[in-house]
Amino acid sequence: MPKVKTSKIKYPNGWELIEPTLRELDAKMREAENDPQDGKRKCEALWPIFKISHQRSRYIFDLFHKRSEISRELYEFCLEQGYADANLIAKWKKPGYERLCCLRCIQPRDHNFGTTCVCRVPKHLREEKVVECVHCGCRGCASGD
Repeated sequence: MPKVKTSKIKYPNGWELIEPTLRELDAKMREAENDPQDGKRKCEALWPIFKISHQRSRYIFDLFHKRSEISRELYEFCLEQGYADANLIAKWKKPGYERLCCLRCIQPRDHNFGTTCVCRVPKHLREEKVVECVHCGCRGCASGD
């Protein structure tokens, strides 16, 4: 017989320190998902969701890798439970991707001519000074900016 699954999740030590911020970001995410999309392009409606997802992942990344305020157990728990994007965090650890906004901006199959997004071009090399990414609304996530 298979094990009976319960909905009881055992939170690791230190969870009470980051829980208020994660709950606040979850509330913002729910609000962004339920926000009316009248007058916006289809892609523009998703921009706030990408922004909040990035913010939540960056918060957990900074707590573990930059400030060392949470344990590895809590960090891995957050990744397993979906509080942070593990693939995006893996890119942030690599040189040249420290400020990456989303994974769609570096996938060549999503762009014309098999290149990356315009937000990945450093600001001093752009012809147009104000550019927004079509996928996530980013205005520049190149590491040299």
